[in-house]
Amino acid sequence: EVQLVESGGGSVQAGGSLRLSCAASGLNGDDYAIGWFRQAPGKEREGVLCISSGDDSINYADSVKGRFTISSDNAKNTVYLQMTGLKPEDTAVSPCAATLGTPLCPSSFAFFASASWGQGTQVTVSS
Repeated sequence: EVQLVESGGGSVQAGGSLRLSCAASGLNGDDYAIGWFRQAPGKEREGVLCISSGDDSINYADSVKGRFTISSDNAKNTVYLQMTGLKPEDTAVSPCAATLGTPLCPSSFAFFASASWGQGTQVTVSS
């Protein structure tokens, strides 16, 4: 079973930056796709960015293009989400999710529905 632990969330003012970490265990050398998601208060969860063992990547959210960057460190089994130019509307709980067996990111974040999920980390941006 894949286990994911997120960290790096916090409270920042608008225009600030945060780097989130998603530490994975149980990958066991398998191909994988790991995505970052977010769920704002009163809204449905949405996909943000994905990265895979085959170095595939997909941006699922136009609203973060140019501000958020996903990267991975396979030696540490960790995926990062670097967020800059944060806005109050970025306030959300941000979990990561992993699916095994493919070196490619799903074309739609909806395919993570059956993936393994972390509990998320809170991102709060004040105006």
